[in-house]
Amino acid sequence: MPFSRNAPFNALPSLPPDSSFWETIPVYKKLAAAGAALAELKGRLPVIPNPKMLVNTLVLQEARDSSEIENVFTSTDKLYRAFTSGRKNIDPATKEVLRYREALWEAFLHLKKAVKWDKNLIVNIFRKITQKDETIRKGQVYIGNAYNIIYTPPEPGSVLDKKLKNWFDYTNVKNDIDPLIQMAIMHYQFEAIHPFSDGNGRSGRILNVLYLTSHSLLDLPILYISKYILEYKNEYYRLFTEVTEKGNWETWILYMLEAVLQTSHFTLGKVNAIFELFEKVRRMVREKANDIYSREFIEVIFAQPYCKIQNLVEQKIASRNTASKYLNRLADLGILEIEKEGKETLFRNKELYQILSQS
Repeated sequence: MPFSRNAPFNALPSLPPDSSFWETIPVYKKLAAAGAALAELKGRLPVIPNPKMLVNTLVLQEARDSSEIENVFTSTDKLYRAFTSGRKNIDPATKEVLRYREALWEAFLHLKKAVKWDKNLIVNIFRKITQKDETIRKGQVYIGNAYNIIYTPPEPGSVLDKKLKNWFDYTNVKNDIDPLIQMAIMHYQFEAIHPFSDGNGRSGRILNVLYLTSHSLLDLPILYISKYILEYKNEYYRLFTEVTEKGNWETWILYMLEAVLQTSHFTLGKVNAIFELFEKVRRMVREKANDIYSREFIEVIFAQPYCKIQNLVEQKIASRNTASKYLNRLADLGILEIEKEGKETLFRNKELYQILSQS
């Protein structure tokens, strides 16, 4: 039966695709470049003394970009303020982005202990992002709108279950395919299966970076792949359609490898800038406020762009009164800026904020 955008794609081919569709010289050249860039990023991560400095900063940026692809918009400033203040009365879009970060981090920690990928993994990601008490979809969904359906995924029930089982088998298998190529293939297939009623795009992009960490290509899930997809969104959907309708795997894989290449360089730039600023601030505080200096204190003000008195208290660095004096000293030195969030006082790390805000 020929493919129709208006009919469930029950004939979605099983994985793996025929290697003759993608084993080309351009793919392997791009793979070499992307792999080298990712390895350079991984090798640089240990310079950052506390993983939270990256998880609470770069992962939030990935969460924002991935959510924006689905037309969920919030500002960088709103996101970082909400994350630090912990206020409950924040706008719905910012809450969604924060949930994305939680879903990614929880799944990352789970996979460090799990033997293999399974349905619970993807369902928990979906539920965390959407706040829906659902599992694999029971109804048919359509991609597009009432006037223009661009894709109809496989029908629910035995067809969908079979496609999903094949996806898990492929994801868990050990074979000779490079993990970066495998990631590109499994990402297309996950989106084509469309296992959930909502949140498939964001869930799938979380799975991309988790796949890299589960294959030890990265030690932390901090790659900004969604930044590239957001910038080249139309191309992403066009190439997805070409795989579906024409079996054109080569250009899809080249696109995903280019995403890894560019975002590896971009993320590396952020890591280097954060490290250089951390060292600069550490030296400045030792020279100009040595009586309050400790490495742990500096790490707290780099754990996220905004910090508050409670952060120092929780890390047992100082009592509330002393913590207030410490943070105000850094404000006097021009390292921090004092901001108000309702009745709460936040202290913004000015240069760290600038680094993370630059696209």
